[in-house]
Amino acid sequence: MSDLVGIPTIFMRGGTSRGPYFKLDDLPKDTATRDRVLLAAMGSPDVRQIDGLGGADTLTSKVAIVSKSTRPGVDLDYLFAQVDVGKPMVDTAPSCGNMLAGVAPFGIETGLIPAKDGETSVMIFNVNTEARIEAIVQTPGGKMKYTGDARIDGVPGTAAPVILNFMDVVGSVSGKMLPTGNLVDIIDGIELTCIDVAMPMIMMRAKDLGLTGYENRAEINGNKELFARIEPIRREAGKRMGFGDVSDKVIPKVGLLSPPRDGGTITSRYLTPHALHAAHAVTGAVCVATACALEGSIAHQLAKPDDANPRIIWIEHPSGQVDVLLKTTGKGADMDVVAGTLRTARPIMKGEVLVPKSAFEG
Repeated sequence: MSDLVGIPTIFMRGGTSRGPYFKLDDLPKDTATRDRVLLAAMGSPDVRQIDGLGGADTLTSKVAIVSKSTRPGVDLDYLFAQVDVGKPMVDTAPSCGNMLAGVAPFGIETGLIPAKDGETSVMIFNVNTEARIEAIVQTPGGKMKYTGDARIDGVPGTAAPVILNFMDVVGSVSGKMLPTGNLVDIIDGIELTCIDVAMPMIMMRAKDLGLTGYENRAEINGNKELFARIEPIRREAGKRMGFGDVSDKVIPKVGLLSPPRDGGTITSRYLTPHALHAAHAVTGAVCVATACALEGSIAHQLAKPDDANPRIIWIEHPSGQVDVLLKTTGKGADMDVVAGTLRTARPIMKGEVLVPKSAFEG
């Protein structure tokens, strides 16, 4: 295999996503070279990703890059990379809260951090968003435990819980909760809220785009007219939010919101942004939950109100519901947020991914 290079990896499911987890030191330091290696590892660009680890879907074309942190009070640094399926593009602007669920287990499995007996609290620094997240994992006898009774919609069976507490999430990319300065903007005749908490999003009423808001993935993804209507709005919103030309970026993400119908707080159809998420992104859930607490936002107008603090926001999505424990201080654009959620994770395979040597050479 002289023309192939092996890179150590653990292939893991994190929440409702999955992909390879790498140590930072096992990847090229040069960003352009690293991107070529990740594209080759995942089999991109190719709609089937037949020559790599990718699953021909945005939810299964994700990479976690982890390192021991040198930051005070932080255990691990986590860099997320979204590898495009059909284009030679690696995007590290957004984060992924589902893949985040596997970071602490990966750190323990690879010896980057020690585990305590019982449960282990791991402070993670998200390099993408410069935010801290506390992950609490089950470690009886000082070893990771993956089996348990926790259940999350979108994943079959049960597993040990991974608790994620998100901090420093307001203004994750733009530096502001409301990057445009407005609770509601109007673009192409559509009212929307542009908000940046854990993930920059634009939120619209599903009904304003001719939807019920309860459509499944096949119905949304097959609606080419819908995406043709949304993309110009997303691009203009991206400019107004200070992100420049977002035509080749996955942020801002899009949330199509509706009132709840299954006992939750709100219904969300989360676009990634050119396809519907099969369940819901965790960072997007934190953003939607915060918007539900933001008086005057599109989400607040549609949500079943809850004035408790902290409060649990239940977000209905195509695979069920995701919960966010939301604690807020202050009001309006000055509101601060700490958000917690429950995920699960497990290793699927460990070994080496083999990448053509040419990817390292350009």
